[in-house]
Amino acid sequence: MTTSQPVADERLRGPLLTPRERPPRAGALSASLTFALRSLLKIKRAPEGLFGALLQAVMFTLLFTYLFGGAIAGSPGAYLDFFLPGVSVIAVVLASMNTGFGLNVDIDQGVFDRVRSLPVWQSSVLVGAMLGDVVRYAVASVVPLLLGLALGFRPDGGPAGVVLALLFLQVFAFSLAWIWALVGVAVRQAASAQMLIITLDSVLLFGSNIIAPRETMPSWLQTVIGVNPITHAATAVRGLMQGTETAGQMGRAFLACAILVAVFAPLTAYAYSRRGRG
Repeated sequence: MTTSQPVADERLRGPLLTPRERPPRAGALSASLTFALRSLLKIKRAPEGLFGALLQAVMFTLLFTYLFGGAIAGSPGAYLDFFLPGVSVIAVVLASMNTGFGLNVDIDQGVFDRVRSLPVWQSSVLVGAMLGDVVRYAVASVVPLLLGLALGFRPDGGPAGVVLALLFLQVFAFSLAWIWALVGVAVRQAASAQMLIITLDSVLLFGSNIIAPRETMPSWLQTVIGVNPITHAATAVRGLMQGTETAGQMGRAFLACAILVAVFAPLTAYAYSRRGRG
């Protein structure tokens, strides 16, 4: 017994106690991409949110084109040329709402508490969720366009204008989603967060120039609509698809995106850190 114990200790020491270097700590980019992959997997497991956004966009297209198109533009076909670029904006706005919903659910289920115990950049969970949802925005922006083409929409800007419009939509959706992310992180009750996000979304969508031209509205309402970032996004997408875009329109659209990120991204990170301490 006295001679076998050192042998047993040596056998354990060899394979189990050999000193090894610790794996390197994940950088900010690596951690963000990992959480982006997680966001993509969530779309696969629960596609209902994306499907709901697409269904609403399709319903808006058919409803406004064939029920109100004649009254607004004289004919459904003429209204479709005006409205369809705006439907693509509606689709990505609706899809971006799920970012806020998802963050709120993750916090409520304790996912973020487990992340805080990891040696990673803490904001990577927010950035990763936003990056992963870009795929959701891409799908949401393409489907209404395909429906519009089937209904007779013909963009004068050609394929290049359409591609540029779709690319801009991804930038805009990523920027706008920081508003919903702030609500999702700051509001503790899931039902309250969803209600607030839906309310803000309705105000922004219907308080824009997507459904009707801004010039047909009262002057005071034109002023209100003029500060709505969705108005600038719809104007830019409409101009790119129709080949009428100007440098001023694109400049204001990208400025709106920059302001959204500059204002709401730090606020979201701050609310996230405060909630963790609370």
